[in-house]
Amino acid sequence: MKNEPLHRDAAALEHRITIKAPEPSDMEAFAAIMSLPGVRRGTLQLGYRTVEQIAAWHERRLGKGVTVGAWLDGQLVGHAGLSVYPRARSHGAELGICVHDAYHGRGVGTALVQALVDSADGALGLRRIELTVFADNAPAIALYRKFGFVEEGRSRGYALRDGVLADALHMARLAEAPAFTPLTPVTSL
Repeated sequence: MKNEPLHRDAAALEHRITIKAPEPSDMEAFAAIMSLPGVRRGTLQLGYRTVEQIAAWHERRLGKGVTVGAWLDGQLVGHAGLSVYPRARSHGAELGICVHDAYHGRGVGTALVQALVDSADGALGLRRIELTVFADNAPAIALYRKFGFVEEGRSRGYALRDGVLADALHMARLAEAPAFTPLTPVTSL
């Protein structure tokens, strides 16, 4: 019904979202998302990149972490990734995410961040995930807080957005090291 609250629509959509690794054939849809007005305004990435530029960027990221896409009814509606840091910082990664303008507030960001947090904790063994978000992006900040991210600092005039320098927050999620259970020696009978 038209008058149903958005949260009901979001719950219904959340169950239909598929998370999987993007394929080279998905780069055209990804480039289109990156050029949407809300994505350009809400991320620290450049918009208006060609499919070839997006594909090259995506290719460089492969093998350095995890990249996932969110599909709804066969359409790419979001993209996110973890870029694992090298050497002494290999316990951490940077998170980046974008959601199609028409799907904000409908569970896509939650599904993407959940997939990345699950990968960070379960497969990658990461202890720290970092991100940077515009300080006035309240919905994104609320999403990150839901997954245990906390503010660690604020950079004034951090990035140019719409011709004006905007502040950004630096947030991180720290995870405890997994418990270690020593093996019990096998005794012969």
